[in-house]
Amino acid sequence: MIKAVLLDLAGVVYVGASALPGAEDALARLRDAGLAIRFLTNTTRSPRREILAALEGMGIACGEDELFTPAKAACAMLTQRHLTAHLLVHPALREDFAGISGGNETAVVVGDAGEDFTYASLNAAFRALAGGAQLLALANNRTFRDSDGELSLDTGAFVAALEFASRASATVLGKPSPDFFHAALASTGCEAGEAVMVGDDVEADVAGALAAGIGAGLLVRTGKYVAGAEDVVEPRPTAVVDDLAAAADWILAHR
Repeated sequence: MIKAVLLDLAGVVYVGASALPGAEDALARLRDAGLAIRFLTNTTRSPRREILAALEGMGIACGEDELFTPAKAACAMLTQRHLTAHLLVHPALREDFAGISGGNETAVVVGDAGEDFTYASLNAAFRALAGGAQLLALANNRTFRDSDGELSLDTGAFVAALEFASRASATVLGKPSPDFFHAALASTGCEAGEAVMVGDDVEADVAGALAAGIGAGLLVRTGKYVAGAEDVVEPRPTAVVDDLAAAADWILAHR
C-alpha cells in the first residue's frame, strides 16, 4: 500500500519561477487521497526561506516540515559532530548555516556555488581538505536545467575535482544518500516500501530512492529528463511517465 509520496521540486513541480502545468492539481489529488507529501530537493542556490516563499507564490502548498534540503541535513551533521564549516556554497545559501557554532575540526561544505566556483575558492577548499578537513557534498548531481533552458554543470563536477585533488571522499548529504530519503520518511511514520519517489533525475532521484528501499521510483519526462536515461541506470525506474499529473495517476491507480 502506498502511504507517502516523495517529490523532487525543480523539474517536477516547477521549472524556473513557474509551476509546471497540472502540478498544483496533481498535488491536491494526492493530498485528498490522504497521502503524506514530502518535498526533497537538491537545490542549493536558494535558502530554505526563499524556496518556501517561491512555492507559495506559485500556489504550491508546502509546510515547513514537508521540505527537506541538503543544507538542513548538513547543519544537523555539523552540529552533531561539532564541526566548523568551511562553506563553498552560493552566497544566498549562507543564511541557512547561520548560528552553527562548530568546534575544533573543520568540514568543507560544497553546494552549487554558481559564479563563486572560482580557482581561488576551490583552491581554498582544497587546502582545507589537505589540512585534514572532512568533505561534505550537499549534492552530487551531474547537471541541472538552467534558467535558459539548457543543461549546466551541477555540484558533482566540482565535488569530483576536490576529491581527485585531495584524495578525500565526500559524504553526500542530499539525494541519492539513503539517509536523506529515510529522514523524510521518518517524518511521515511510513515504511520505505510504502513510499513512492517522483523525480526528473534518473540517478539521484529515482535509482537513489530505489537503492534506499523506497517502494517505487517514477521518472518524469520533464525538467532535466533526457530520452533513454532510464536505460542506463540500475535500479531502473518503476515507471516512466510524462509529468507530475501522470505520476499522480499512476500512484492513485497503484495505491
